[in-house]
Amino acid sequence: MIAAVAPDILVLQGIDYDAGGATLSVLADRIAEDGPDYPHRFALRPNTGMATGLDMNGDGDLGDPRDAQGYGRFAGADGLAILSRFEILAEDAVDLSGLLWRDLPGAIPPMIEGRAFPSEEAAAIQRLSSTAHWIVPVEIDGTPLTLLTWRATPPVFDGPEDLNGRRNHDEAALWLRLVDGDLYTPPPPTPFVILGNANLDPEDGDGRRAAMDTLLSDPRLRDIAPRSAGGAAAADPGHTGDPALDTADFDDPPGNLRVDYLIPSADLAVRGAGVYWPAPGTPEAEALGPVEDWPRHRIVWADLDLE
Repeated sequence: MIAAVAPDILVLQGIDYDAGGATLSVLADRIAEDGPDYPHRFALRPNTGMATGLDMNGDGDLGDPRDAQGYGRFAGADGLAILSRFEILAEDAVDLSGLLWRDLPGAIPPMIEGRAFPSEEAAAIQRLSSTAHWIVPVEIDGTPLTLLTWRATPPVFDGPEDLNGRRNHDEAALWLRLVDGDLYTPPPPTPFVILGNANLDPEDGDGRRAAMDTLLSDPRLRDIAPRSAGGAAAADPGHTGDPALDTADFDDPPGNLRVDYLIPSADLAVRGAGVYWPAPGTPEAEALGPVEDWPRHRIVWADLDLE
Protein backbone atom coordinates (compact mmCIF):
# COMPACT_ATOMS: atom_id res chain seq x y z
CA MET A 1 0.00 0.00 0.00
CA ILE A 2 2.80 2.44 0.84
CA ALA A 3 4.52 1.73 -2.46
CA ALA A 4 1.27 2.29 -4.35
CA VAL A 5 0.46 5.62 -2.68
CA ALA A 6 4.12 6.75 -2.42
CA PRO A 7 3.46 9.71 -0.10
CA ASP A 8 6.12 12.38 0.36
CA ILE A 9 5.38 12.38 4.11
CA LEU A 10 4.09 9.30 5.91
CA VAL A 11 2.79 9.25 9.49
CA LEU A 12 2.84 5.72 10.88
CA GLN A 13 0.46 4.54 13.59
CA GLY A 14 1.07 1.56 15.85
CA ILE A 15 4.82 1.14 15.28
CA ASP A 16 6.89 0.10 18.29
CA TYR A 17 9.38 2.67 19.55
CA ASP A 18 12.95 1.97 20.58
CA ALA A 19 15.43 4.58 21.76
CA GLY A 20 17.92 3.84 18.97
CA GLY A 21 15.37 4.01 16.18
CA ALA A 22 16.26 0.53 14.96
CA THR A 23 12.68 -0.56 14.24
CA LEU A 24 11.89 2.57 12.24
CA SER A 25 15.14 2.42 10.32
CA VAL A 26 14.66 -1.21 9.31
CA LEU A 27 11.09 -0.51 8.20
CA ALA A 28 12.12 2.57 6.19
CA ASP A 29 14.88 0.59 4.50
CA ARG A 30 12.42 -2.18 3.67
CA ILE A 31 9.93 0.31 2.21
CA ALA A 32 12.70 1.77 0.02
CA GLU A 33 13.24 -1.62 -1.62
CA ASP A 34 9.84 -1.45 -3.34
CA GLY A 35 8.65 2.12 -2.81
CA PRO A 36 9.70 5.62 -1.77
CA ASP A 37 12.93 6.41 0.01
CA TYR A 38 12.52 8.27 3.30
CA PRO A 39 15.86 9.69 4.43
CA HIS A 40 14.25 11.77 7.18
CA ARG A 41 12.80 9.87 10.14
CA PHE A 42 11.28 10.99 13.43
CA ALA A 43 9.98 9.30 16.56
CA LEU A 44 9.75 10.16 20.25
CA ARG A 45 8.96 7.92 23.19
CA PRO A 46 5.19 7.46 23.45
CA ASN A 47 3.14 7.12 26.62
CA THR A 48 2.20 3.54 25.75
CA GLY A 49 3.54 1.04 28.25
CA MET A 50 5.05 3.79 30.44
CA ALA A 51 4.79 2.30 33.92
CA THR A 52 3.07 4.29 36.68
CA GLY A 53 3.14 1.94 39.66
CA LEU A 54 -0.53 2.73 40.30
CA ASP A 55 -3.91 1.24 39.47
CA MET A 56 -4.93 3.53 36.62
CA ASN A 57 -8.19 1.86 35.55
CA GLY A 58 -9.72 0.93 38.90
CA ASP A 59 -9.69 -2.83 38.49
CA GLY A 60 -7.69 -3.41 41.67
CA ASP A 61 -4.66 -4.84 39.87
CA LEU A 62 -1.23 -3.32 39.38
CA GLY A 63 1.25 -3.57 36.54
CA ASP A 64 -1.02 -4.69 33.71
CA PRO A 65 -1.10 -2.88 30.33
CA ARG A 66 -3.97 -0.60 31.40
CA ASP A 67 -1.97 0.67 34.37
CA ALA A 68 0.57 2.37 32.11
CA GLN A 69 0.20 6.00 31.05
CA GLY A 70 -1.21 4.58 27.83
CA TYR A 71 -2.23 0.99 27.13
CA GLY A 72 0.86 -1.04 26.29
CA ARG A 73 2.34 -4.42 27.10
CA PHE A 74 5.81 -2.88 27.17
CA ALA A 75 7.34 0.60 27.04
CA GLY A 76 7.08 2.03 23.53
CA ALA A 77 4.50 -0.42 22.22
CA ASP A 78 2.36 0.81 19.31
CA GLY A 79 3.85 4.28 19.07
CA LEU A 80 3.98 6.88 16.30
CA ALA A 81 6.63 7.72 13.72
CA ILE A 82 7.09 10.03 10.74
CA LEU A 83 8.93 9.22 7.53
CA SER A 84 9.61 12.02 5.06
CA ARG A 85 11.31 12.84 1.78
CA PHE A 86 11.71 16.37 3.13
CA GLU A 87 13.70 17.62 6.10
CA ILE A 88 12.01 17.18 9.48
CA LEU A 89 12.93 20.07 11.77
CA ALA A 90 13.28 17.82 14.79
CA GLU A 91 14.89 20.51 16.95
CA ASP A 92 11.73 22.60 16.64
CA ALA A 93 9.29 19.77 17.37
CA VAL A 94 7.05 20.09 20.43
CA ASP A 95 5.99 17.00 22.38
CA LEU A 96 2.67 17.55 24.15
CA SER A 97 2.51 13.98 25.43
CA GLY A 98 3.43 14.96 28.98
CA LEU A 99 0.39 17.22 29.43
CA LEU A 100 -1.63 16.03 32.42
CA TRP A 101 -5.23 15.26 31.55
CA ARG A 102 -6.57 17.47 34.35
CA ASP A 103 -4.52 20.41 32.99
CA LEU A 104 -6.27 20.50 29.61
CA PRO A 105 -8.67 23.48 29.62
CA GLY A 106 -12.22 22.14 29.60
CA ALA A 107 -11.14 18.56 30.32
CA ILE A 108 -13.78 15.99 31.28
CA PRO A 109 -11.89 13.28 33.24
CA PRO A 110 -14.14 10.73 34.99
CA MET A 111 -15.54 11.31 38.44
CA ILE A 112 -17.37 8.84 40.68
CA GLU A 113 -19.53 10.31 43.45
CA GLY A 114 -17.62 13.57 43.21
CA ARG A 115 -14.20 11.94 43.51
CA ALA A 116 -11.49 11.52 40.89
CA PHE A 117 -11.55 8.11 39.20
CA PRO A 118 -9.95 5.73 39.96
CA SER A 119 -8.11 7.66 42.69
CA GLU A 120 -6.74 11.10 43.40
CA GLU A 121 -3.22 9.66 43.18
CA ALA A 122 -3.87 8.28 39.70
CA ALA A 123 -5.57 11.46 38.47
CA ALA A 124 -2.63 13.55 39.72
CA ILE A 125 -0.20 11.81 37.33
CA GLN A 126 -2.51 10.75 34.47
CA ARG A 127 -1.31 12.13 31.15
CA LEU A 128 -3.90 13.00 28.52
CA SER A 129 -2.17 11.35 25.56
CA SER A 130 -2.76 7.61 25.44
CA THR A 131 0.00 7.41 22.81
CA ALA A 132 1.31 10.87 21.88
CA HIS A 133 0.52 14.36 20.62
CA TRP A 134 3.29 15.96 18.55
CA ILE A 135 3.81 19.25 16.73
CA VAL A 136 6.41 18.54 14.05
CA PRO A 137 7.54 21.09 11.41
CA VAL A 138 8.74 19.88 8.03
CA GLU A 139 10.50 22.09 5.46
CA ILE A 140 9.35 21.51 1.88
CA ASP A 141 11.52 23.29 -0.68
CA GLY A 142 11.97 26.19 1.71
CA THR A 143 8.32 26.31 2.81
CA PRO A 144 7.41 25.07 6.32
CA LEU A 145 4.47 22.75 6.95
CA THR A 146 3.55 21.80 10.50
CA LEU A 147 2.24 18.32 11.30
CA LEU A 148 -0.05 17.88 14.32
CA THR A 149 -0.31 14.16 14.90
CA TRP A 150 -1.78 11.86 17.52
CA ARG A 151 -3.24 8.43 18.15
CA ALA A 152 -6.17 8.30 20.56
CA THR A 153 -7.44 5.52 22.77
CA PRO A 154 -10.53 3.64 21.56
CA PRO A 155 -13.60 4.98 23.40
CA VAL A 156 -14.48 1.51 24.69
CA PHE A 157 -13.01 -1.19 26.98
CA ASP A 158 -14.00 0.63 30.18
CA GLY A 159 -16.90 0.81 32.63
CA PRO A 160 -19.73 3.17 33.56
CA GLU A 161 -17.19 5.87 34.41
CA ASP A 162 -16.46 6.09 30.63
CA LEU A 163 -12.73 6.47 31.25
CA ASN A 164 -11.73 5.78 27.65
CA GLY A 165 -14.68 7.57 26.08
CA ARG A 166 -13.86 10.75 27.97
CA ARG A 167 -10.14 10.46 27.26
CA ASN A 168 -10.76 9.85 23.56
CA HIS A 169 -12.88 13.02 23.44
CA ASP A 170 -10.25 15.13 25.15
CA GLU A 171 -7.44 13.78 22.98
CA ALA A 172 -9.21 15.34 19.99
CA ALA A 173 -10.11 18.44 22.00
CA LEU A 174 -6.41 19.10 22.65
CA TRP A 175 -6.02 20.28 19.04
CA LEU A 176 -8.90 22.72 19.49
CA ARG A 177 -7.30 24.13 22.65
CA LEU A 178 -3.97 24.41 20.83
CA VAL A 179 -5.42 26.27 17.83
CA ASP A 180 -7.40 28.49 20.23
CA GLY A 181 -4.17 29.47 21.99
CA ASP A 182 -5.27 27.98 25.31
CA LEU A 183 -2.24 25.74 25.93
CA TYR A 184 1.21 26.50 27.32
CA THR A 185 2.71 26.44 23.82
CA PRO A 186 1.77 28.90 21.05
CA PRO A 187 -0.72 27.93 18.33
CA PRO A 188 0.94 26.33 15.30
CA PRO A 189 1.80 28.62 12.40
CA THR A 190 -0.14 28.03 9.22
CA PRO A 191 -0.10 26.06 7.08
CA PHE A 192 -0.55 22.97 9.21
CA VAL A 193 -2.20 19.57 8.97
CA ILE A 194 -3.89 17.62 11.78
CA LEU A 195 -3.48 13.95 11.00
CA GLY A 196 -3.71 10.70 12.89
CA ASN A 197 -5.98 8.04 14.33
CA ALA A 198 -8.80 9.58 16.36
CA ASN A 199 -10.37 6.15 16.95
CA LEU A 200 -13.74 7.85 16.55
CA ASP A 201 -16.32 7.89 13.76
CA PRO A 202 -18.50 11.01 13.40
CA GLU A 203 -21.68 8.95 13.03
CA ASP A 204 -21.21 5.24 13.79
CA GLY A 205 -19.74 3.22 16.62
CA ASP A 206 -19.20 4.36 20.20
CA GLY A 207 -17.74 7.55 21.58
CA ARG A 208 -18.28 11.19 22.50
CA ARG A 209 -18.30 13.05 19.19
CA ALA A 210 -18.46 16.73 20.20
CA ALA A 211 -14.75 17.53 19.89
CA MET A 212 -14.32 15.62 16.64
CA ASP A 213 -17.40 17.27 15.16
CA THR A 214 -15.95 20.67 16.05
CA LEU A 215 -12.62 19.83 14.43
CA LEU A 216 -14.37 18.82 11.22
CA SER A 217 -16.53 21.95 11.13
CA ASP A 218 -14.08 24.59 12.42
CA PRO A 219 -13.71 27.36 9.77
CA ARG A 220 -9.95 27.49 10.43
CA LEU A 221 -9.73 23.89 9.25
CA ARG A 222 -11.05 21.92 6.30
CA ASP A 223 -12.71 18.52 6.27
CA ILE A 224 -11.58 17.29 2.87
CA ALA A 225 -13.62 14.07 3.33
CA PRO A 226 -11.27 11.55 1.65
CA ARG A 227 -13.19 8.73 -0.02
CA SER A 228 -12.65 5.29 -1.54
CA ALA A 229 -14.50 2.93 -3.83
CA GLY A 230 -13.44 0.00 -1.66
CA GLY A 231 -15.03 1.49 1.44
CA ALA A 232 -18.24 2.16 -0.46
CA ALA A 233 -18.32 -1.45 -1.66
CA ALA A 234 -17.86 -2.76 1.90
CA ALA A 235 -20.79 -0.85 3.41
CA ASP A 236 -22.15 -2.15 6.70
CA PRO A 237 -25.94 -2.54 6.99
CA GLY A 238 -27.32 -0.31 9.70
CA HIS A 239 -24.57 2.30 9.58
CA THR A 240 -25.68 5.87 9.01
CA GLY A 241 -22.38 7.34 7.81
CA ASP A 242 -21.20 7.36 4.20
CA PRO A 243 -19.23 4.10 3.81
CA ALA A 244 -16.98 5.70 1.19
CA LEU A 245 -15.49 7.78 4.02
CA ASP A 246 -14.58 4.75 6.14
CA THR A 247 -10.86 4.30 6.77
CA ALA A 248 -10.70 1.07 8.79
CA ASP A 249 -12.04 -2.42 8.15
CA PHE A 250 -13.21 -3.73 11.53
CA ASP A 251 -15.13 -6.91 12.24
CA ASP A 252 -18.80 -6.60 13.22
CA PRO A 253 -19.36 -5.00 15.63
CA PRO A 254 -18.48 -2.17 15.21
CA GLY A 255 -17.96 -2.71 11.48
CA ASN A 256 -16.08 -0.37 9.16
CA LEU A 257 -15.53 3.15 10.52
CA ARG A 258 -14.03 6.51 9.67
CA VAL A 259 -11.40 6.84 12.39
CA ASP A 260 -8.28 8.12 10.56
CA TYR A 261 -8.13 11.78 9.62
CA LEU A 262 -6.13 14.26 7.58
CA ILE A 263 -7.43 17.78 8.27
CA PRO A 264 -5.49 20.67 6.69
CA SER A 265 -5.66 24.28 7.78
CA ALA A 266 -8.06 26.28 5.65
CA ASP A 267 -5.28 28.19 3.87
CA LEU A 268 -3.96 25.03 2.19
CA ALA A 269 -5.08 24.27 -1.36
CA VAL A 270 -6.11 20.63 -1.79
CA ARG A 271 -5.50 19.15 -5.25
CA GLY A 272 -6.85 15.73 -4.37
CA ALA A 273 -7.54 13.37 -1.48
CA GLY A 274 -8.69 9.82 -0.85
CA VAL A 275 -8.47 6.63 1.12
CA TYR A 276 -6.38 3.91 -0.47
CA TRP A 277 -8.98 1.15 -0.36
CA PRO A 278 -9.24 -0.34 -3.86
CA ALA A 279 -12.57 -1.74 -4.99
CA PRO A 280 -12.82 -5.55 -5.17
CA GLY A 281 -11.72 -7.05 -8.48
CA THR A 282 -9.63 -4.08 -9.59
CA PRO A 283 -5.95 -4.52 -10.53
CA GLU A 284 -4.99 -2.43 -7.49
CA ALA A 285 -6.88 -4.75 -5.17
CA GLU A 286 -5.48 -7.87 -6.82
CA ALA A 287 -1.93 -6.52 -6.44
CA LEU A 288 -2.42 -6.27 -2.65
CA GLY A 289 -3.33 -9.95 -2.32
CA PRO A 290 -6.15 -11.41 -0.21
CA VAL A 291 -8.15 -8.74 1.57
CA GLU A 292 -7.88 -10.63 4.86
CA ASP A 293 -4.12 -9.93 4.74
CA TRP A 294 -4.56 -6.17 4.38
CA PRO A 295 -4.01 -3.98 7.44
CA ARG A 296 -7.23 -2.91 9.15
CA HIS A 297 -6.43 0.78 8.66
CA ARG A 298 -6.13 2.06 5.10
CA ILE A 299 -3.88 4.93 4.03
CA VAL A 300 -5.57 8.32 4.07
CA TRP A 301 -3.83 10.67 1.63
CA ALA A 302 -4.03 14.23 0.35
CA ASP A 303 -2.18 16.15 -2.34
CA LEU A 304 -1.60 19.63 -0.90
CA ASP A 305 -0.40 22.77 -2.66
CA LEU A 306 1.81 24.99 -0.51
CA GLU A 307 2.08 27.79 -3.10
